[in-house]
Amino acid sequence: MADTKRQNVGGKVPVATPNTGPSGMVSLESALSGVIGARIRLTTNSPTSPSLEGTLFTACPLTNLIAISTTSASNYHILPISTIQTFTLLSLPSPSSSTTPFTSALPPLSPVSINALISRADAAVERLKDAERRKGKGVGREAQDIFDALARTLPTRWDGTSIIVLDAVIIANPYRPDDCRGGVGAPAGTLARVKKVLENERKRLADRTNKPLPAIPAAVPTSGPRKGG
Repeated sequence: MADTKRQNVGGKVPVATPNTGPSGMVSLESALSGVIGARIRLTTNSPTSPSLEGTLFTACPLTNLIAISTTSASNYHILPISTIQTFTLLSLPSPSSSTTPFTSALPPLSPVSINALISRADAAVERLKDAERRKGKGVGREAQDIFDALARTLPTRWDGTSIIVLDAVIIANPYRPDDCRGGVGAPAGTLARVKKVLENERKRLADRTNKPLPAIPAAVPTSGPRKGG
């Protein structure tokens, strides 16, 4: 059993390890990283957890945090390494935990498919690109509202400040039914269909914009009827 204490200079602690040099000193972070899976006792300067005893689950050199499981039900405490004043090594990790450290992890760990992660990342990037493509450049709020309304039911994209619907109909500013024109080779009836949809969507937007505010209810007296003359 080795008892280690943080020193005042450089965050070094004496530990029972293979020979590390004339000073025999290693950092507390290195000492903890070397005993993951071991049972340890800590004293800290934290008023809420002045002393902890349990199994060291991990020691992260990037965040300078450790996680220690203090009960058999995996009650984990996460604390900064800088708060540790001393730690005592109670027992070494078992050989099985040192060779396969994650086989008994709770919750259980499963293999991660790199291809699945790449696919998820690509899909997320494509969603962001699609959202950016749906934002008009140099157009007002009304134009964007009209675009969003049309895009809910029809394939729609921007071409400068014009809206292209079904890759067949061009809607120019100010985006009224009369501003629609069919592209070359547009299928029969497509222009009329888009005009009708645009007309309906503009009416919905106008109704939503001009919707009257709800009436304010009349004040109700809170006191009882007045008594007397």
